[in-house]
Amino acid sequence: MRAVIYHRHDDVRIEDVPTPAIAEGELLLRVAGCGLCGSDILKLTSQAQPPVKLGHELTGTVVASLTPRFTPGQRVVVAHHVPCGACVYCQRGSPTMCAQFTSSNLDPCGLAEYVRVPAVHAAHSALRLSDSLSDEAASFTEPLACCLRALGRVSLDAVADVVVVGLGSMGLLLLQALLIARPAARLIGVDPLADRRAHALTLGASAALDPGAGLADTVHAMTDGRGADLVALTVGAPAALASALSLVRDGGELLVFAAQPGALIAFDLWACYHREVRLTTSYSSTPGDLQAALDLLETGRLHPETLISHRLPLAAFYEGVALARTHQALKVYFDLCA
Repeated sequence: MRAVIYHRHDDVRIEDVPTPAIAEGELLLRVAGCGLCGSDILKLTSQAQPPVKLGHELTGTVVASLTPRFTPGQRVVVAHHVPCGACVYCQRGSPTMCAQFTSSNLDPCGLAEYVRVPAVHAAHSALRLSDSLSDEAASFTEPLACCLRALGRVSLDAVADVVVVGLGSMGLLLLQALLIARPAARLIGVDPLADRRAHALTLGASAALDPGAGLADTVHAMTDGRGADLVALTVGAPAALASALSLVRDGGELLVFAAQPGALIAFDLWACYHREVRLTTSYSSTPGDLQAALDLLETGRLHPETLISHRLPLAAFYEGVALARTHQALKVYFDLCA
């Protein structure tokens, strides 16, 4: 079978590798498709050390099962990380900090024609798909789960004005989740690319702004001089944090939803303290978030497949990466059946 294998950040190959064998409790999936995540690009650009798995936004069909939970022919979505559920982190509300969380993964990776789903994943992060949900839409289960976890970590009850900084696929997905969670809120998107700002408006954003000079003044003018109750930062550039902080009202909250490894930043800590700005971070998602995301997708209230700008075969992996790295693509989806 064909699979994308990471050797080094500058040596990633589409190789012919053996189809994995499965053991008790495991699944073998024929992958239908897999989205390209910003974290995949980050692994390539940050020179991550192997072993590195590329691709985790996948759906597939069970072709072999050694667990009673699934039978051949069923369509499923499966995530790449699973907490143990029993350690101190899991018990105290931080399951993504669990030591087990990243200790197992899909074999060989999500960007492969077939994947072995380890037993712990088959038991806790594999979910059956309904016939009404397309593979493309279902591939957003894990990204949407990350959004739902993030929104569960912030204070949404009194939020009336929200700014989403960064309108890539994750920013636009988070915007859609916010529209459902706080339908009466004013949502303002920020991005330098005009087509992404336009997309935000079609999804229901109240306004979409360029992050150039005068952004803070514009946001404050739109919010009666206060600033936003919540600012969600979905880009990892260090300079974006200081800009995002200038958009938050006194007593408001900044959600850091993306970051870059080793990114050191300087910001006015006194201003954060004196203004009582809450700084909240959110990393990845849990099995519960995955189920909540799939349930929401099944309702048809979100249409994430509209975020897919490029549908490519696996053979065009390098092209897809280049499109994503140069911001020509909003979302690349690899069709593994093409």
